[in-house]
Amino acid sequence: MFYFRVVESVGENVEEVKEGDTVIPTFMADCGDCADCRSKKSNLCSKLPFGVKPWMPRNDTTRFTDLNGEPLYHFLFVSSFSEYTVVDVAHVVKIDPAIPPNRACLLSCGVSTGVGAAWRTANVEAGSTVAIFGLGSIGLAVAEGARLCGATRIIGVDLNPEKFEIGQRFGVTEFVDSSSCGDKSVSQVINEMTGGGADYCFESVGLSSLVQEAYASCRKGWGKTIVLGVDRPEAQLNFNSLEVLHSGKTITGSLFGGLKAKSDIPILLKRYVDKELHLDEFVTHEVKFEDINKAFNLLIEGKCIRCVIWMDR
Repeated sequence: MFYFRVVESVGENVEEVKEGDTVIPTFMADCGDCADCRSKKSNLCSKLPFGVKPWMPRNDTTRFTDLNGEPLYHFLFVSSFSEYTVVDVAHVVKIDPAIPPNRACLLSCGVSTGVGAAWRTANVEAGSTVAIFGLGSIGLAVAEGARLCGATRIIGVDLNPEKFEIGQRFGVTEFVDSSSCGDKSVSQVINEMTGGGADYCFESVGLSSLVQEAYASCRKGWGKTIVLGVDRPEAQLNFNSLEVLHSGKTITGSLFGGLKAKSDIPILLKRYVDKELHLDEFVTHEVKFEDINKAFNLLIEGKCIRCVIWMDR
């Protein structure tokens, strides 16, 4: 889901944006007031916490009704599949209107999540080794973020060997076909490749078993595993307690890549304008809204990285 909007009107007491401003809505709030938003340690707003809810975030009401006056519900606080929407000011980022909308919109969700996970959550260091489990759009964005951070080795892991050629556009240097490891696990292969494990491992598929494999692929002492994929709500992770104690590794989640939307998205857009951040390569298709099913089919068939949907064409 990617969003790009022009402010049509503002409500009472809204001073941050005005009519005519170009904004990107984001599902993560950045109120700028709570302890989390004021801290550099977290992007998890405690005043307007993230949740999959059908309401506006401040008062649990909807702003939409159908022709019969029955309520229509909001989705992830942005309700982007509509020509007009109502969004809390904590969920919008004002941006430079000169930036092409079909590129700026990528930072409302997926690309920002992957790049942010490498940049903000992991703080990938120059010269480090990174392993990425899953080279979908999020995994490719992780590779792009690791490239920007100066990682020397970026190892992509996927079932589809064609992903290596795609991944090279975003900095992937090596590839592991997880279906062709023989009698070895992926973690064994990566540990052998790297002489003890990667400095940073990212799980971007959404499988608890793969999180554990990523953790096993991390170097003891300082290896860090970052979880980006969304598994079933009831999925569990199982780690040996003694291994956790002895290995010195860490594991952390990364919602929206750890980015603070209002301060970090403008930085990423500046890096795009300066030709440092590669956004153009993520867009493989652009369609009209009436062709949205075509966009979903391209995604299901694995034929696109990101498809931009235009509402007004």
